[in-house]
Amino acid sequence: MEGDQDMILRLIYILLAALIGWAVATFIDRYRTKSMLNKAKNKLLQAEKEIQDKRREIELEKREELHRLRNALERETEKRREEFHKLSKKLIEREEILDRRLQELEKEKRKLSFKEQNLEEKKKEIEFLRIKRRKELEKIAGISAEEAKKGLLEDVKKEAEEEAFKIVQDVERRTQETANKKARKIVTTAIQRCAVDQVMDSVISTVSLPSDDMKGRVIGREGRNIRAFEALTGVDLIVDDTPGIVLISCFDPLRRKIAEISLQRLIADSRIHPARIEEIVEKAKKDIGEIVKEEGQQAAFDAGVSDLSPELISLLGKLKFRTSYGQNVLKHSQEVSYIASVMAAEIGADYMQAKRAGLLHDIGKAVDQQMEGPHAFIGARIAKQYGESPEVVHAIAAHHDDQRDETTLAMLIQTADAISAARPGARKEVLEAYLKRLEDLENIATSFQGVDKAYAIQAGREIRIMVQPQEINDEKAKIMCQKIAKRTEKELRYPGQIKVTVIRELRYIEYAK
Repeated sequence: MEGDQDMILRLIYILLAALIGWAVATFIDRYRTKSMLNKAKNKLLQAEKEIQDKRREIELEKREELHRLRNALERETEKRREEFHKLSKKLIEREEILDRRLQELEKEKRKLSFKEQNLEEKKKEIEFLRIKRRKELEKIAGISAEEAKKGLLEDVKKEAEEEAFKIVQDVERRTQETANKKARKIVTTAIQRCAVDQVMDSVISTVSLPSDDMKGRVIGREGRNIRAFEALTGVDLIVDDTPGIVLISCFDPLRRKIAEISLQRLIADSRIHPARIEEIVEKAKKDIGEIVKEEGQQAAFDAGVSDLSPELISLLGKLKFRTSYGQNVLKHSQEVSYIASVMAAEIGADYMQAKRAGLLHDIGKAVDQQMEGPHAFIGARIAKQYGESPEVVHAIAAHHDDQRDETTLAMLIQTADAISAARPGARKEVLEAYLKRLEDLENIATSFQGVDKAYAIQAGREIRIMVQPQEINDEKAKIMCQKIAKRTEKELRYPGQIKVTVIRELRYIEYAK
């Protein structure tokens, strides 16, 4: 019991101590709060006092600044007033000077008016005397002034026309001589600097054999191997008594190349039978695409032409396997590119553009068997499709006169193409067809009325026509030359171009006795 009472007393003491502590803490807290409020009120009053003092100082500064600005404005106004007064004084002085000058001008005007009246009277008097003198002259001469003027003008006009015609003829003659001389020099320079390989292409390829025993394997039992090979490649395989070789004959260089590659692989493999032949030929046809690409890249590199699209590179490579009158078209294109660039450099034109147009001028021949139309137009469409410039496209389209040449570049490509095609040995032609063309060319010329003689010269590249001067004048000779050229283009087929020259010569012969 006593233990419990002690415990209760302890609890009571603890509670009393806690209450006393809480009361003391509450008192202290209230005291501190009151003290802080008093301090805050004092600071607020002090701040309000400082604000009032600062406001009064600002008001004083504003008044002083306003007073200063007012004084400055008054001084500026006074200064401007003085300047305005000076300007007004100057204006008044100038007005006085102008008034005096105006009065002087009025006096001069009156004097000039008087002089004009005198001049007018003198003009009338002179005109009267001129008319009187002309009438006296007409009376003495017996013709009117209008008739005399008309006759004089006709004489002067006739003399001027004759003199102008002589001058024009002389200028045209000297210009033509200079132009021909310059053109010959440029073309000669281009041909002399051109050193391309022989461009003739054959229709026969040879394939070497390791031994003559291989010929029997190429032919096969009862000829089945050679028949399968010819059927798959489209060539003629000639196996004769010539030791160590087999001949492949075909007019198409592409088919001939495929056959050559296929036969070389069959000989190296030594397994020759129809199934193997078919397999090898198919692989060769696929591999030829890479060869075409490499040939196109090499041709562009040799010609110095860059930035060609891959499609144009492939088409260019196909020209390696295309011929025109026996002339390899790719070699011909490279030659045209070089000749055109040399001529362009000689006359100051863009030689790089001439190289490009020359290399691509026959690009249409790579696909002309699959598309309708002249190869020049086909090539122009292809070049335009793959981003070539309008100048290059036009030069390609106009290089065979299928389209009128309108630029220097087109004329250069035409000329270079004709030079390359007409170079001795460049193209082969059957003799009978060549002689027939010369005969037809002369017959076309002599069929025109007024033609005396006609001669085909320069291996059929030019025809000279002598006309009868009594029947054909200069104007008719020019028209006849154009008609013969048009008819030749329409009726004859020929490589390059033919120059038509009409000669009219009028001779007067007298004998001194």
